[in-house]
Amino acid sequence: MKITLLSASITGSKSRLALEDAKKYLLKHAPVAEITLLDLKEMTILFADGRNYVDYPADTGILTKNLMDADIIVIATPTFQASIPGTLKNVFDLLPQQAFFHKIVSLIISAGSPKHFLMAENQLKPILHYMKANTLPNYLFIEEQDFANGTIINSEVHRRLNNLMEETIVLFDAYQTIWQKQKK
Repeated sequence: MKITLLSASITGSKSRLALEDAKKYLLKHAPVAEITLLDLKEMTILFADGRNYVDYPADTGILTKNLMDADIIVIATPTFQASIPGTLKNVFDLLPQQAFFHKIVSLIISAGSPKHFLMAENQLKPILHYMKANTLPNYLFIEEQDFANGTIINSEVHRRLNNLMEETIVLFDAYQTIWQKQKK
């Protein structure tokens, strides 16, 4: 099982912090998983220009290959201007339309205000569904007040993050059974 964790912003640290905790929980629920954390802040990503995802060089090629090879993708993203960051939209534009076919995608959303909690439902999930992702019905929404001193300080957020990662693995296992039956 290959899991890619994507921190989808080139600014801030909250997405990365959430993914580092998510990785701990994933290892608890899937100890043999191969987990890769990709932080767009640490990469130089080209703008999508229409070429095939395998033709992008360097960091952009590493990003697209990891996402295409993953069985599970956990995307952590901040909310900018009540929407997804342009860097995340660019990641989607780098990939083919059906890039997430037979992949499980979980979401961790952070925002400075609870007013933006529906960004995932109204903007991000429609894009993922268009790209054929199997998304969990729920996602984790983390507010500014849940962070302090470079950590998540809200124990309820930790509980919900652990549950989300457990549900991600359970959904992956369930879909594997279904997809195996389809092949027969």
